[in-house]
Amino acid sequence: MVEELVAAAAATGSAGAVYLAAAARVIKQYERGVVLRFGRLRSGVRAPGFTMIVPFVDRLNKVNMQIVTLPVPAQEGITRDNVTVRVDAVVYFKVVDPAAAIIRVEDYRFAVSQIAQTSLRSIIGKSDLDDLLSNREKLNQGLELMIDNPAVEWGVTIDRVEIKDVSLPETMKRSMARQAEADRERRARVINADAELQASKKLAEAAGVMSQTPSALQLRLLQTIVAVAAEKNSTLVLPFPVELLRFLERAAQPEPAQGLHLHEPHTHEPLPPEAYDHEQKREPAPASPHVHDVREDDTGTAGCM
Repeated sequence: MVEELVAAAAATGSAGAVYLAAAARVIKQYERGVVLRFGRLRSGVRAPGFTMIVPFVDRLNKVNMQIVTLPVPAQEGITRDNVTVRVDAVVYFKVVDPAAAIIRVEDYRFAVSQIAQTSLRSIIGKSDLDDLLSNREKLNQGLELMIDNPAVEWGVTIDRVEIKDVSLPETMKRSMARQAEADRERRARVINADAELQASKKLAEAAGVMSQTPSALQLRLLQTIVAVAAEKNSTLVLPFPVELLRFLERAAQPEPAQGLHLHEPHTHEPLPPEAYDHEQKREPAPASPHVHDVREDDTGTAGCM
């Protein structure tokens, strides 16, 4: 009899252990439990920790409440200004209603992924290329709103949406590079022209000041020579100053010829023969229309040429 009781107790204990093992469940801190009994949703969501269910009757579904990072595959589309691009994005979402995420949608992850791809293609068709490249904040907000509207019914809220990359065709990249280069060259020419205009005004003022003092030009020439000679990588040829050339030109000009006197002034006595011989050795001077013949009875300064 005692043996039978011991065997019955052991069997009962074993059955209880098996039942306990089948009914015991542990829910992690970042999870919530949704129980379906005979296919019907039990009221209330199981909190984290140890919980019990009825084996073979209840079914516990654990829902992750963490923020999920979902990459959106690159979508190819045509922008509003007829440019073919490939755009990929990333979606951050989390479950706020575990019962709705289990009951209202078959697989909320797959559903969010599909609606994200569809919304991304729609955003590409409604936007210009410049908006995709420079106005991403506005596009991110619009994409988040498009995904969040249907996801609310699934017990999911969209935390954030980011456009990661915009891929352009190689021909479009080259065209944009040429456009940017041309724009930069245009701005560089405008800046250079403005600098030349300002420099010309200053040079005109400097030329006006130097014209009043000619020696300032020589000082400016010497300063230029000093600046060029400081490099020590070129041969410097120094021209003659303009003032030196003018000095040589004045020195080369002949002096005006003085008058020749054949007689002593205010006298009637002729010069000695030696004087006539000396005068005859000279070349005869050209006749001048203003020279008159001298008469012997002149008492003035006769003989002056």
